[in-house]
Amino acid sequence: MLAYVIIAVIVTLVIAVPVSILACNAYHKNVSEQKVGSAEEQARAIIDEAVKTAETKKREALLEAKEESLKSKNEMEKEIRERRSDVQKSEHRVQQKEENLDRKLENVERKEAHLASREEQLNRERQKLADLSQQRVQELERISGLTSEQAKEYLLRTVEEDVKTDAARLVKETLAQAKDDANKKAKDIVVTAIQRCAADHVAESTISVVQLPSDEMKGRIIGREGRNIRTLETLTGVELIIDDTPEAVVLSAFDPVRREVARIALEKLIVDGRIHPARIEEMVEKAKKEVDSTIREEGEAAVLEAGVHGVNTELIKLLGRMKYRTSYGQNALKHSIEVAQLCGLLAAEVGEDVRLAKRAGLLHDIGKAVDHEQEGSHIQLGVELCKKYKEPQIIINAVAAHHGDTEPESLIAVLVQAADTISAARPGARRETLDTYTNRIQQLEDIANDFKGVDKTFAIQAGREIRVMVVPEKVSDADMVLLARDISKRIESELQYPGQIKVNVIRESRVTDYAK
Repeated sequence: MLAYVIIAVIVTLVIAVPVSILACNAYHKNVSEQKVGSAEEQARAIIDEAVKTAETKKREALLEAKEESLKSKNEMEKEIRERRSDVQKSEHRVQQKEENLDRKLENVERKEAHLASREEQLNRERQKLADLSQQRVQELERISGLTSEQAKEYLLRTVEEDVKTDAARLVKETLAQAKDDANKKAKDIVVTAIQRCAADHVAESTISVVQLPSDEMKGRIIGREGRNIRTLETLTGVELIIDDTPEAVVLSAFDPVRREVARIALEKLIVDGRIHPARIEEMVEKAKKEVDSTIREEGEAAVLEAGVHGVNTELIKLLGRMKYRTSYGQNALKHSIEVAQLCGLLAAEVGEDVRLAKRAGLLHDIGKAVDHEQEGSHIQLGVELCKKYKEPQIIINAVAAHHGDTEPESLIAVLVQAADTISAARPGARRETLDTYTNRIQQLEDIANDFKGVDKTFAIQAGREIRVMVVPEKVSDADMVLLARDISKRIESELQYPGQIKVNVIRESRVTDYAK
C-alpha cells in the first residue's frame, strides 16, 4: 500500500513539475511584454521631451544671436558716429591752420614788399656814398697835387725806407749778439726760468688789525684799571693800540709770530666773551699751540711744494716760521719757495743736480726764521743752522754765499745767487719794484692813448706787449702800419725798459642786427 502511495506521489510530481514550468514561462512572457511596452512608451516620452528641449534651446540661441547682432550693430554705429565727429574736428583744425597760413603769407608778402623798398633806398644811399667818396678822393688829389696811386706809392716808399733802416739795425744787433753767445745763453736760461716759474707775492706790515663787534668791547679788553690789556701784552709781547678807530684794535709788534699769537688769542676772547686774566692765559696758550701747528703745516707744505725731501723736522718748523717773516714787503717763505723753483729750473738748464739746487734755494734764507731772537745776520744764522742739522757742505756754502759775502764753491751756489736776485727783482715782488713797474705800465698806455684814432690801450705780458684798439671809422688798414711805427718810435724815445716791447694795433669792425 505504501508503495502505491509513493508511486502516486512520484507520478503526481512528474506531471505537476512540467505544468508548473510551462505556467511560469507564460507568466514571465506576459511580464516581459508589458515591460517592453512600458519602455517604448518611456522612450517616446524622452524623445518628445528632447525634441521640445531642442526646440526651446534653438529659439533661445536664435534670440541670443539676434541680441548680439543688434548690440554689435549699435556699437558699430556708435563708433562710426565718433569717427565722423573726429573727422569733422580734424577738418576744422586743418581749416583753421589754412586760414592762419594764409594770414602769415599775407604778412610775409607785405614784409617782402617793405624790404624791397628798403633795399632800394639803401642802394640809393650806397650810390650817394660812393659818389661822395669819389668826390672826396678827387678833392684830395686836387689839393695834394697827387693821384691816389701816387700817394700810396709815396707812403709805401717812406715805410719801406724805415723798414730797411730797422732791418739793417736789427742785423747789426744780431751780429753783435752772436759774438757774445755765452752771455746770450745765460740770459735765455734766466728768462726761461722766470717765465716757467709763477709764484704769488704777499706783502705784510708790522701791525695786525682785529675787528670788534662793537666799541663796548674795547672797555672789556682794557679791563678794570687796565689789568686785562696788561696781562695780554705781558703774555704775548705785543703792544695793543686802542684808539678812536671805530670797532678795531691794532696789534703792533716786530715779531710776526708773537703778533699772530696775540691776534688769535684776542679773537678767541672776543668770541668767548669772558675776558679776565685767567681766561687770557688760557687763550694765549691755545693760540700758541694753534700757531705752532700752523707753522709745522706751512713748513711741510713748503717742502712738498718745492719738491725737497729728507729735510730735518726742526728745519721744517723753521721754514714754517718764515710764513710770518717779511723782507721789504715780500713774504720770506714764498720767496724761499720761489727761489727753490727757480734754482731747479736753472739747474736743469745747465745740467746740475736739480734736487740739490732746490734744497739750497729753499734753505738759503733759513736764518731769517730766528734773526729776531738771536744775534747775527740771517746769513750767519742760516749757516749755523745748516751745520747744526747736518746739511751737505754745498748747501752750507750756498747759504753763506748767496749775498756775495763768501766765495761760491760750486755752480749751485751761483745759481742760488741768480735765483735770489730774480725773485727779489721780479715786478710786483717788493713795494719799490712794484711802484716802478706800475708807473712804466701806465706810461706805456698813456703814450698809445695820445695818438688820434686810438680807442683803448692795454699793457699785457708784464709790460712786454701793448694792444692798441683803434676806431675803425678813423683809422684805416693802411693807417695802422704808420700808427704802429709811430707808437714804437715814441716808446723808444721816451721810456727805458729791458728787452723789447711788442706793439699790436687792432682794427675791428662790428655789425649788429636783431632777429624779430
